This record gives sequence, C-alpha cells and structure tokens, in this order.
Amino acid sequence: MAALDIVKDRSVYRDFTAVGQDSILKVQFEAMQKAGVFKDLSKSFKMPKFSEKIVKHYPDMKLQYVERIASGFSPMSIAYTDTPKFEWKISNDKAKIGEYNTQKATTEFGGRKWIAWFTTDLPFQDGPYKFSGLPGLIVKIEDEGKNYSWVLQGNKKVPNWDELTYMEKLSNLSLKVTEMPREKFEKTFNDFKKDPFASARPMMTQAIMSQTIPGMDGTVGDMMKKQEKMYKDFFSANDNPIEITVQTTDKKKNKHFISTKLYLNQPKCILVFGLISFIKPVI
Repeated sequence: MAALDIVKDRSVYRDFTAVGQDSILKVQFEAMQKAGVFKDLSKSFKMPKFSEKIVKHYPDMKLQYVERIASGFSPMSIAYTDTPKFEWKISNDKAKIGEYNTQKATTEFGGRKWIAWFTTDLPFQDGPYKFSGLPGLIVKIEDEGKNYSWVLQGNKKVPNWDELTYMEKLSNLSLKVTEMPREKFEKTFNDFKKDPFASARPMMTQAIMSQTIPGMDGTVGDMMKKQEKMYKDFFSANDNPIEITVQTTDKKKNKHFISTKLYLNQPKCILVFGLISFIKPVI
C-alpha cells in the first residue's frame, strides 16, 4: 500500500505501511517505557513494500527522490532532485473507475510505455510515484507490460498530518536530506545495498558485538546479522525497477500490482496508494 500525501506546498509519495501501523507501535512503545521492560518490537513490525519517498514541490513539481541509508549508527536520508517532463497524449476514451469519472492518457517514461486514467472530480494535478502533469488526479496508471499498476481505492481526510511517523522521530530521523547528483546518489545507495552496515562495522568491537540486548534474544552481533539478511533479501528480490536502466532479456522479472488507496486531507490531502506487490518489503 502506498500513500500520496498532499499538503499546501507539496505532495509526499511513500509506502503506507509505516504510517498505518504507527499508532499501534506508539502505544506498544509507551507501554514498554511505562513498565520499564524492554521488548523486541521488531516482531510487531509489518515490512513496507518499498523504501523510496518522493516529494513533489508545488507549483513547479520539482521533486526530491529520497532513500534512507546508515551513517554509522544513525539513519541518514539522501536524495537527488528531478523535474521530469511528461509528454502526455490525452485521448477521448473515458471510463468510470470506482466513483470517479476518468479520461485516458498515455506517455513514455523510464523506458516504459504508460497508460493513465485521470479525473477532474478531485482538485489535484498529481499522481503516484513521479507521475504528474495531467489536468486532474491520476486514478489509475500502469505500464504496457503490466509490470506496475496503481489503482485508486479510496480517499480520506486525515487530521493533524505529520510527515514523520512516531517511530521515525524516535530513531532521530528528521526531514533533513543530503542532496547529491543522481549518479552519486545511485552509487551511494547501491553501496549501501551491498553492505548496509559498512559505516557502522568499524565501530563494532568484539566486546560490543558480544553484548546481549535487554528484551531481545541474542547479542548485538546476532541482531546485526538478522538485520543485514533482512536488507539483502529485499534488495536482491527487487529486480524490476520502475525506471529501467539496464535491459535484461534472459531473466524473468517480478511484476507489481499496485492497488491504490487514496487518502485526502483538505487542506492537507493524503493520497495513499494501496500496494500489492510480488517483491519483498524493505525496512
């Protein structure tokens, strides 16, 4: 499930899993603090389907593509900026998708041909992922090969919207991002995927690695091995990027059906795209 959160000056596209379970984790964490007993809350987490966050800034639609990596023991957000120009071809084809009256449009982007259905029933000219530029909200969009398909499933007003979740705040994550050229971003993130704990490992002495963690089974070293496997399992499974950079012909790629749930919060509008995907989730 994915979310497109719309506020006055921007939209934020991200996985909805962390947002959806945030209130439950908050209650569990506060109860743990009150009792003074540590528990392994990782067993309560549901893993997201994808890791990127895309922020589109209004009105020019300049976007930030954000990923999270580690800098030592601290989370760090890196990003590149982009202003994609979509050459939409709007047809006369119309259809009813859910409760919305929509019109068909096509474009090419990221090495794929895309078919979109947009509506003017909602006062937004935006869409999931990097997509925008149509005279209405994109209700459905999929590539010609049906590798990816987002479908709007609902909308909802959300009071007291905050871009950061409770758990993100606890981990000292902020909205600060380190911007860099896309080429450097790709290299930095690829290096992280190959070795998620590269920046922390030099600080991990044998004494630290052998320490036990209150409320958890095993040592610090056991926890790191578990988390490293979790990272690598996801990254190795996600072999079919939305934007194709290297064409692979002899390997069958995973397809992703993205059932889209849209949450609207006026004047803060949260568009949440429910995501059903055949890839493994990422932390």
